[in-house]
Amino acid sequence: MSVIAEPDLDRIDLGDLDLWAEGPPHPLFTRLRRQAPVHWSPLAGHPDEAGFWSITRAADLRKVSLDWQAFSSEVGGILVLDDFGIPLEAQRQQMISMDPPRHDRIKVLFQRGFTPRRIAEHEQRIRAIVNRVLDRVAERGECDLVAEVAGPVVSRVIGSFLGTPEEDDQRHMEDTNIALGFGDEDLRPSEQAMTEMMSRAWEETMELIADRRANPGDDLLSVLVHAVVDGESLSESEIFMGVGLLGAAGNDSTRAVFTSGMLGLFEHPDQKQLLLDDPALIGGAVEELLRMYPAFAHFRRTATRDLELHGTAIAEGDKVLLWYVASNRDEDVYSDPQRLDVTRNPDHQAFGAGGRHFCLGAALARLELRTLLAETLRRFPDIEPAGEPTHARSMFVNQLKTLPVRFSPRPAGN
Repeated sequence: MSVIAEPDLDRIDLGDLDLWAEGPPHPLFTRLRRQAPVHWSPLAGHPDEAGFWSITRAADLRKVSLDWQAFSSEVGGILVLDDFGIPLEAQRQQMISMDPPRHDRIKVLFQRGFTPRRIAEHEQRIRAIVNRVLDRVAERGECDLVAEVAGPVVSRVIGSFLGTPEEDDQRHMEDTNIALGFGDEDLRPSEQAMTEMMSRAWEETMELIADRRANPGDDLLSVLVHAVVDGESLSESEIFMGVGLLGAAGNDSTRAVFTSGMLGLFEHPDQKQLLLDDPALIGGAVEELLRMYPAFAHFRRTATRDLELHGTAIAEGDKVLLWYVASNRDEDVYSDPQRLDVTRNPDHQAFGAGGRHFCLGAALARLELRTLLAETLRRFPDIEPAGEPTHARSMFVNQLKTLPVRFSPRPAGN
């Protein structure tokens, strides 16, 4: 019997989207962690863009994340493409694409909208949103878990947090797909769609800012419009890009983790049964789902000086990608890391690998995920796949585009 040789790692280009057709290429990442923890990809599909270094071990991701002086979020932005439809100067109006001290000033203002008290106040509202959405599909006994459950839930949660009307939720979810889904024609059908979306979003946000200045409420947008630290407030462009960041992260991240996590439970029915038998495990299970299925495959840093990591020379200006889908399955950190284990309750890097850029909305995302998982399993304990899921063709967003499911029909409200 012939043995098919694995391709040489120096011939692998992680920017080749064919590698991502069915989700992250985990066997390849396993090889990279062991054999090439600092790996070069030419990004051949984008001849106008420079290639990038890949960092795949958890300890290295943490080291790079903590050293913002050597690995900048601001110099080149935080995505593999210098311009993915949002010019770099505009990206730098978001705190995720800033370095200290500017990052720290902006984050303090945004943190005023994410206090533990504010998030705790949303718990009952989130549960009500989840069950209202589940009511819509309960009697049918089937649905697309992405489009008809996860999408509407997370859009309304972040919409209620920001203070945007419910009738805009579907459009905001579609706008998120356009902004972040570059490479997948279903998510971003054209660059013109991106341009039109940004123009429309700017006009809409300026109207909302004007309204909140005149009529402040208790929503996050009002907090951002009126927040002042050391005599400084946010500019309109900082509010616009910040709201865009929160809207995109709020729409994309929780939807991605929940639906990928449910697929994982379908593929490991013994783990699903553990949660049905003991719902007290759900809090820890959420951490395992975050580890196994982080919403974003990578974020980028840019080297600010010549340096060396694991004997590999990285030059000033080089792109350095932090692969969370790889570090969260690092054999040096987790026992049997490719196995879903809802009793594991692990630490992980799904919200970042440390440092200033740890996800601002982590507590809100965890609350949403716990509620979505608990209520879905409580109401539809026999939920199962009803067809093949489809994955986003993307090296950035780690998500399903569709996940058809079926379950025993039940009256709404039960």
